[in-house]
Amino acid sequence: MKAAICLHGILLFCGLFFNALGSFVGINIGTDVTNLPSAANIVAILKAQQITHVRLFNADAHMLNALSNTGIEVMVSVTNEELLGIGRSPSTAAAWINQHVAAYVPATNITAIAVGSEVITSIPNIAPVLAPAMNYLYKALVAANMNYLIKVSTPHSMGVIPRPFPPSSASFNTSWNSIMYQILQFLRNTNSFYMLNAYPYYEYVKSNGIFPLEYALFEPLSTAKQIVDPNTLFHYNSMFDALVDATYNSIAALNFSGIPIVVTETGWPWSGGASEPDATTENAETYNNNLITRVLNDTGPPSQLSIPIHTYIYELFDEDKRPGLVSERNWGVLFTNGTAVYDLKLHASETIDANSSNVFCVAKPGADDQSLQNGLNWACGRAGQANCSAIQPGQPCYIPNTYHNHASYAYNDYYQKMHSSGGTCDFEGTATTTTIDPSYGSCKFTGSSSSTTRGLFPSPALGPIGPSSGGSRNIVHFSMVVTVIVLLEFNVKHFVA
Repeated sequence: MKAAICLHGILLFCGLFFNALGSFVGINIGTDVTNLPSAANIVAILKAQQITHVRLFNADAHMLNALSNTGIEVMVSVTNEELLGIGRSPSTAAAWINQHVAAYVPATNITAIAVGSEVITSIPNIAPVLAPAMNYLYKALVAANMNYLIKVSTPHSMGVIPRPFPPSSASFNTSWNSIMYQILQFLRNTNSFYMLNAYPYYEYVKSNGIFPLEYALFEPLSTAKQIVDPNTLFHYNSMFDALVDATYNSIAALNFSGIPIVVTETGWPWSGGASEPDATTENAETYNNNLITRVLNDTGPPSQLSIPIHTYIYELFDEDKRPGLVSERNWGVLFTNGTAVYDLKLHASETIDANSSNVFCVAKPGADDQSLQNGLNWACGRAGQANCSAIQPGQPCYIPNTYHNHASYAYNDYYQKMHSSGGTCDFEGTATTTTIDPSYGSCKFTGSSSSTTRGLFPSPALGPIGPSSGGSRNIVHFSMVVTVIVLLEFNVKHFVA
């Protein structure tokens, strides 16, 4: 259903998930999105934010081309619609590998293939072809001499484990034991990993109050609310850890060991309908912030402390075209215009909040292009006297080439120069202040503590060339502000042996 890099540094905003020692938090990129940004713009966001682990729900040619030569580790997916043909035909599997993998490697850093998505629980009638499909794809990788670079697995929901608590006594649904045995045997033989979609949100909702909300959100539990496995006496500080441990114990129940678990999907919806009171921005922010902190401590669940839990958050953008409950459409950490749904942080001490010393002026989400163009022309013209050189073609802040991004830069440059003498951050209602530094990559906004832009572009202020003046800026039809962080250092590390 649902749908990194390693660094010593700081995480100041959403979409960026890193670790200094080995474990990582990556991001899922869904496509059921109205006004989905182009592949080039999505990758521009990933590169600017130095995200190095992503999972795609397909093997889209545009995304794979755009991801080439970025170093980003990519998990591609065989869709459920493609699965039956691949599971029945080695030649179809070989053709899929040739078309969707071999054609892009090594320029595109594909490191894993997710075969289907929650097939056993969502389309059980096709489940018997899962193991054959994985084998055929793996053999095609062997033939292409890529089996040492790319792992093959399949994502499972927690629905394959009917009673996940207590974790120590968890086991797979016995009606699927034959299929699960074949899959686990394949994972062990190919040195691959188990893909788990773990959603404490759903488990909490289903529990009808048996488990406290704090337990689902990684929040501290009072003495009276401690969650303890009665068989092992392991204390579980989060439902996330308990779900992972339940899966490890289910694997062990079929006499398999040494198969690590990667959480391919997890997250929390930030909005829901009247029947979904716990789908809130506050809970989503709490869950994902605490998840990041938890994963990046490089430990596993109580039964497997030495195995870190590499994890992908669901998801980059809201998939607003998904059917079902309101919450189904509200899992993204960014809106499609590039602005954040809520703040993410690495540690509490690194949170940027209202007490930050720097204030920036940026374009409001949703402001229309014509109003932003008017604001740009004013800010960069004689009246505003903002230095807009950095947003000209070939300069550090030109990409993303959108009115929203360029207006944010121009508005802020004007505001930083003029607010002490009465200049405001309004621009006819298209601007707002923020304490989040909007600098990204080599684009440094005036006022940033790391800004070196002032003085780098000493030429006179240049107004943007808009369509009304006959220019050819080729502004795309969505607005995107890329709000990112400055990284101190990074160390890329593969998550598979």
